[in-house]
Amino acid sequence: MREVTIALAQMAPVLNDNEENLRRMGSFIQRICSEQPTNLIVFPELALSGYECGLNFTRLAERVTGHAVSYIAGKAAEFSVYVVFGMPVKEKVESILFNGAVVIGPDGELLGDYRKLHLQGEERLAFRPGYRTPIFETEFGGLGVMIGWDMAFPEVARGLALDGADLIVAPSAWMSDQMEPWRAYAVARACENAIYIAAANRVGKEPSYTFGGESMLVGPRGQVHTCLEDAVEGYAVATVDLDEIRAVREESQIFQCRQPAAYRALVRKY
Repeated sequence: MREVTIALAQMAPVLNDNEENLRRMGSFIQRICSEQPTNLIVFPELALSGYECGLNFTRLAERVTGHAVSYIAGKAAEFSVYVVFGMPVKEKVESILFNGAVVIGPDGELLGDYRKLHLQGEERLAFRPGYRTPIFETEFGGLGVMIGWDMAFPEVARGLALDGADLIVAPSAWMSDQMEPWRAYAVARACENAIYIAAANRVGKEPSYTFGGESMLVGPRGQVHTCLEDAVEGYAVATVDLDEIRAVREESQIFQCRQPAAYRALVRKY
């Protein structure tokens, strides 16, 4: 068995306040790991800064090797836990920003980062789209990442599954008026790929948006292992067996029965 205990931190980031949000994430990590042994904690999209920052993103964005990552890495090492959290990422050229998620290992090492591929609405004014979907090697298997609206595009999860991901984490900032698609996408992405989806959605209000929570961990048969049903701060934890993935894929033959030659339309731009 490849058992892994996953915690979904359903957080309400304070808008435009990196330091307060780091403090909150640190408190979440300490609380979760003090209450039960945990292998992985997933925080929401843009947990470091908040979502509706506009021009402030140029001030709030950090390099992946910067202060925020160093702080969370210290907490990860203190409690021997993998941590994934969303943050605005900047490159050496200060004006190039991405909506990113950072993956940190249990000894505090930086495993890497992912940049959101599919930007929605005003995100396009602040960020550039990402261009790769890496797999991060962990003690329990291959870890893939998608952020927020990436969930609506089945190509992302399918590509990660084909590349060897056993678990996909999805830091998200999904609005409260879009919770039916949120539930549908989380279950569909897990079931259609016979994979685990750990989707951590944020809560709280910002000037133009209210966020819906319902963070959930979905298994390869589409079963929901845990879900935070209320749109309030908190966390949900579940322990799952990643070997279930192989059993389901052997039973369903979901990958062996694919017909890629018939899917040419999927790579057309329009």
